Amino acid sequence: MNKLLEFIVAQRHWILFVVCEILSLVLLYRNNIYQRNMILSSANLVVGNISYASSSLYSYFDLRNSNRTLLERIGSLEAEVQHLRAQLDDTRSRLNTYDNVFLTDTLTEADSANYSYTFLSASVVNNSTTRLNNYITINRGSDDGVRSDMGVISPQGVVGIVMTANSRFSVVIPLLNVKLKVSCKVRNTNYFGALSWKGGDAGYAYLEDMPSHSVFEIGDTIVTSGYSTVFPPGLMIGVVDAYDKQHDDNFYSLKIRLATDFKSLNALCVIENHTQQEQKEIEQEAKKYD
Repeated sequence: MNKLLEFIVAQRHWILFVVCEILSLVLLYRNNIYQRNMILSSANLVVGNISYASSSLYSYFDLRNSNRTLLERIGSLEAEVQHLRAQLDDTRSRLNTYDNVFLTDTLTEADSANYSYTFLSASVVNNSTTRLNNYITINRGSDDGVRSDMGVISPQGVVGIVMTANSRFSVVIPLLNVKLKVSCKVRNTNYFGALSWKGGDAGYAYLEDMPSHSVFEIGDTIVTSGYSTVFPPGLMIGVVDAYDKQHDDNFYSLKIRLATDFKSLNALCVIENHTQQEQKEIEQEAKKYD
């Protein structure tokens, strides 16, 4: 207590100054309308800036949850797109056979129950783009239902195929790997070929074996053909940037500007084809007769 009193006595001039300043501000605030409004405006500005900074900080730390929610929504929308595409193909096939008497506006319950594809959100934990054989590690594994030969996409387009998975993580072989080939076609046509990367620029790959009579132009969209058990048809690959004849002049080689920016990958979706194993089994059975 004595030390407190000694401190007050020693600092009495500063304490008196502070008390006088406070009293003068109170009197100024109470007796002058202009100064009162200025003080209130300044206080509101300070409080507003503090609230904005606090909100910005909270939003920054909440970005991970927002990205996860957004990616799950993208996966849900992609599933709906594939669902509608299946419905459209079913309708077209019925029209082609003149079976339009029993056409319905939606897929039947059985069709919906047997729809092949679902989408699982994931995030990149490791990535490479400068090697000939690049790989991507994601934070989903067998505990989440991920297994080898499952397709992987980003919000921009196709990324690659799951190569292996343990309980918590999976390794993806991306388009930027010279070992990977993906069946693709020009959108709204039936002309297809094999897409592969030749190294070098991470923004381009090549679509080989396009027939010489195929119809396409620079700027045309390239999508997955659906001729595999990995990707559904119509997923974005890129656009035609240039083309040239191959050595035998019976096929074109198309230079494709990839839609996916592999140098900034973060949020991904893993595609599960529920009929993949069934299709593989019947195809393996057919090969026994070769």
